[in-house]
Amino acid sequence: MMLSLAIRHRFAGFTLDAAFDAPAGLTALFGQSGSGKTTIINAVAGLMRPDQGRIEAGGLVLSDSTTGRFLPPHRRSLGYVFQEARLFPHLTVRQNLLYGRWFARGRQGAEMARIVEMLGIGPLLLRRPGALSGGERQRVALGRAILSNPRILLMDEPLAALDEARKAEILPYLERLRDETGLPILYVSHSPAEVARLATTVVLIDAGRVTAAGPAGAILSDPATAPLLGLREAGAIISARVEAQEGDGLTRLGTAAGPVWLPQVDAAPGTALRLRILAQDVMLARTRPEGISALNVLAVTIRDLTPIGDSGMLVRLEAGGEALLARITRRSATALGLAPGQSLYAVLKAVSVAPGSVGIGSVS
Repeated sequence: MMLSLAIRHRFAGFTLDAAFDAPAGLTALFGQSGSGKTTIINAVAGLMRPDQGRIEAGGLVLSDSTTGRFLPPHRRSLGYVFQEARLFPHLTVRQNLLYGRWFARGRQGAEMARIVEMLGIGPLLLRRPGALSGGERQRVALGRAILSNPRILLMDEPLAALDEARKAEILPYLERLRDETGLPILYVSHSPAEVARLATTVVLIDAGRVTAAGPAGAILSDPATAPLLGLREAGAIISARVEAQEGDGLTRLGTAAGPVWLPQVDAAPGTALRLRILAQDVMLARTRPEGISALNVLAVTIRDLTPIGDSGMLVRLEAGGEALLARITRRSATALGLAPGQSLYAVLKAVSVAPGSVGIGSVS
């Protein structure tokens, strides 16, 4: 199912003018606070009516200013998960889930037992929301939204109200949701780490306008997007597969560019992963380094070089057909004589890839 959106809406001192397509998978709307992300998702939900434009989901026209069509929220069959779980405090977890299922209104909806298992909320069914942690409440809210059998699942910064421990708890469930339900998901975030781990498609929004949209791997590794992401967050995501759990506590991963070793990753051999590699954690060498502590050395080719700031350089690299970014100084680029097409070696520290930067699933 495809979501197509092209809308324009004027507020006092701010104009939203956005157009993009969101294919199946998880489409992340990324931008700074106030950029228009929540306004877009509210327009899809029918919580605001754009001045101009059209929104269509899987062949169903939700809004069209030309014809005057505007479906009210209850007729759009959309699931919405907010920053706060918004569960009914007087109902048990099971009753909250059944409330969501009631909205399917006879349509063939998701099997409750499967959703309960997928989200790991079986032990919580008899509890009330007041007895749940923040992460548990969000998982229940997800289950309630899925059981309403929505055409599209809308998620407005669902992890923003959680601390880091609770975020780490719920991220694997969001990965399962993306990969196992088949639901198109529109996900609002201003966290580059969340976007890199979860998104299959990225839409970058700045001051009410879409500045870039496309597959996550291509958008996040494009030097042109670095100013919006923030230079410290610039990087790339690459595909990997668990090859072995080794006796010294490291996990050996296979990538298109060669093996990569990380501190133990809790995944079975054969599991597909996606790794976020920050540009600031990549060193470059003209010859293969020897006698160094870094284990991960990948053969790469320079695609292009982009000056950043007064003294920096972003080097986009090709590593086995996938993109990596390295952030170095212009002085280093000059000293190494870097140029497009040149063969180099990228050096990655195993410890620089944080556990939160390793996600389940492939990049594409």
